[in-house]
Amino acid sequence: MAGNTPDASLPATMSAMLLTGHGDVDRLVYRDDVPVPRPGPGEVLVRVTATAKNNTDRKAREGLYPVKKGQVTSFAMGGEPTLTFPRIQGADIAGRVAAVGEGVDPARIGERGLLDFNLYADARRDINLTPDYYGHGADGGFAEYVAVPADQFHHVPNPELRDAELAAMGMCSYQTAYHMMTSAKVAAGERVLVTGASGGVGTALIQLCRIVGAIPYAVSQPEKAEALKALGAEAVIDRGDLESFVERVLAATGGAPIDAVMDLVGGEMTDLFIDTMIHDMKTRTSYPRLSIAGASGGNLSEIMWTRIYLYQVQIFGVSHGTREEAEQLIAWIRSGELRPVLHAAFPLSALHEAERYFVNRGSNFLGKIVIVPDSQWEEHGAPFALASPSARQEPRP
Repeated sequence: MAGNTPDASLPATMSAMLLTGHGDVDRLVYRDDVPVPRPGPGEVLVRVTATAKNNTDRKAREGLYPVKKGQVTSFAMGGEPTLTFPRIQGADIAGRVAAVGEGVDPARIGERGLLDFNLYADARRDINLTPDYYGHGADGGFAEYVAVPADQFHHVPNPELRDAELAAMGMCSYQTAYHMMTSAKVAAGERVLVTGASGGVGTALIQLCRIVGAIPYAVSQPEKAEALKALGAEAVIDRGDLESFVERVLAATGGAPIDAVMDLVGGEMTDLFIDTMIHDMKTRTSYPRLSIAGASGGNLSEIMWTRIYLYQVQIFGVSHGTREEAEQLIAWIRSGELRPVLHAAFPLSALHEAERYFVNRGSNFLGKIVIVPDSQWEEHGAPFALASPSARQEPRP
């Protein structure tokens, strides 16, 4: 396909899951008559084979990104909200180039790749001040096709990675994790506390710490300890029993303070996370640093500001990342230094079930869930379906 000339080999319509408004999963409507997008100048049309699910899908659907008290909305850092309805969600897209727009080399048709999920406001590579993303401000990957910028769909030929595994390494988790670390200037040899360690961002943080030479200490459930240690965690601290939490962290570090905390939890835990960094300032060689990119434990934390400025705690709010960071992550994926942590696959038509499973996930949950178009299920989804026959979801006929 050259320019915007229709390609007869492409279908006119596709299956997709449409988000029709803020609310519960009933606002997600499965349709098989959605027009297939056409790539514009500088874009490629991707035939989607797998898209990882992220917590941001649920939070955007439920309107849980307020920036003022009392709001029920999605975030609108660039001004007006960009989440309009109907919207196709799904940010972490893997697939193959099916067609190209004007100015894109036709040789890219057939190329397998992974999307840098950001809707960048400009061409800057080192900063991203108004973060938005595919699946929020533009249609994403919970569909059979999606049109995206050619320079953000990165070729990842690695034959050892299945498409579902590649989607599980998507930028929404990995780029957020890496930006948490670069914001806090995490360095080799530093002790890093990773909260929410069993989720997509948490497992990415553990791997990324090891790549840069930092030492990750994971906060999670005891039954996930062995899997997290195998991934690279130095130790796993039970998130329960808040009264003894700081003591148990320091026992794991041999009494040394945590250098930086990667906080995905918030709520009442944040003050305890700060305690792990400031208990013995004389032994520190750098400022205590807290990067926060989530609030699964509560959106409000009570913290004494005197603790922040007297102990000189540096706090970094993190949302997404930069082009430079995305390119570095792609390089690490291609080199095999990053590896997927894939929990299970669900067919696109079973997205309601996937959303409920994600929210109510049990102690066996580790890593990412991916959503696979029903037309691609047998090749790209079935090998990663849930092992339990009672829990297995089948695509619609």
